Amino acid sequence: MPSQSGSGKYSVSVDGPAPSCTCPDHEEHRGACKHILAVRYFIQREVAADGTTTVTETFEITKQTKTYPQNWPAYNEAQTHEQDRFQVLLRDLCGGIPTPAQEGRGRRRLPLSDAIFAATFKVYSTFSGRRFMSDLRESRERGYIEKLPHFNSIFNYLENPALKPILLNLIEVSSMPLRAVEHDFAVDSSGFSVSKFERWFDHKHGGIRFQREWVKVHLMCGVKTNVVTAVEIHDKDAADSPQMRPLLDATRKTFDVRELSGDKAYLSYNNTRYAASVGVTPFFAFKINSGPGDARKEGKAKTAAWSEMFHYFMFKRDEFLTHYHKRSNVESTFSMIKRKFGDSLRSKTETALVNEALCKILCHNIVVLIHEIIELGIEPVFWPESCMGMKTA
Repeated sequence: MPSQSGSGKYSVSVDGPAPSCTCPDHEEHRGACKHILAVRYFIQREVAADGTTTVTETFEITKQTKTYPQNWPAYNEAQTHEQDRFQVLLRDLCGGIPTPAQEGRGRRRLPLSDAIFAATFKVYSTFSGRRFMSDLRESRERGYIEKLPHFNSIFNYLENPALKPILLNLIEVSSMPLRAVEHDFAVDSSGFSVSKFERWFDHKHGGIRFQREWVKVHLMCGVKTNVVTAVEIHDKDAADSPQMRPLLDATRKTFDVRELSGDKAYLSYNNTRYAASVGVTPFFAFKINSGPGDARKEGKAKTAAWSEMFHYFMFKRDEFLTHYHKRSNVESTFSMIKRKFGDSLRSKTETALVNEALCKILCHNIVVLIHEIIELGIEPVFWPESCMGMKTA
């Protein structure tokens, strides 16, 4: 039987009780693939003496659904103890944040570690600032924070631009315990809506138009645990393709990156060339007009990685798509974040919106880590003693 993509042929045998086929789909699921069904359909034709053909369709088609086993005891334990474990891990993460010395007189400022703990825990709770104070008082009684801040202080700290690099660092640090598990990664972007609206006059149709504003988040995640390893937040109209390199560089500082998958937005000569130059195999979706590249126009060094990926796609398409479809996990990551912590942001200012979005991603990483601690039996250590004198978690 010929492959549907036209890249080769498969051997099909329908003799005996267990039919077989050499295609990847049958080898993976061990069921009746489309090639086996086609052969069964073909051999049941009857040709009469006058040349007419009678087709008898008597075979049964059983739909093959791929299922993923769930470790229910580990899942139940993670869910029932998640909030308690979340506070412990968040305290350990924030314990490595040094508080700058305060000079001069005046009221003593809230420790920076307490401020970030309160802001992140508030985002995790999905409550308003006032309703969240009951949970924060309980955290103070358990010793997770030194001082109990006012709810307005939490909002004020979210508007501090100095929090952005700290939150980005915490996201990277929270992913480090899984560096031995993740080697294949996916990249994508998604938007979080805000409470503000854009207003303009539509000259073509006439009248005032409104559109809700949003914050665009670019991230890279592991395809096994969905842990986020790097984040970039820029203007909402920023293109996806230029963000691949900084995300990959940030991930490579900690992880051994072997594969990287992305949709058509990341398909470019520069991205494929850079990924290959650092030892990463790219798997990006091709456009309908994509080709192997013109070495005379673009330069041989620039098109080598592109051409190799294109020929891999053309001649081993099924195998290529098996790697490429790992990209679906980054869609799952965004879905996990939005379903658990909301797909909108409550802050008002641009700085606070960015910091709130980063807090959502940090919460997601901690939740992922809680599940992996139970399933894999790992003991995360965020701040080694040799790490610039910071505290050990």
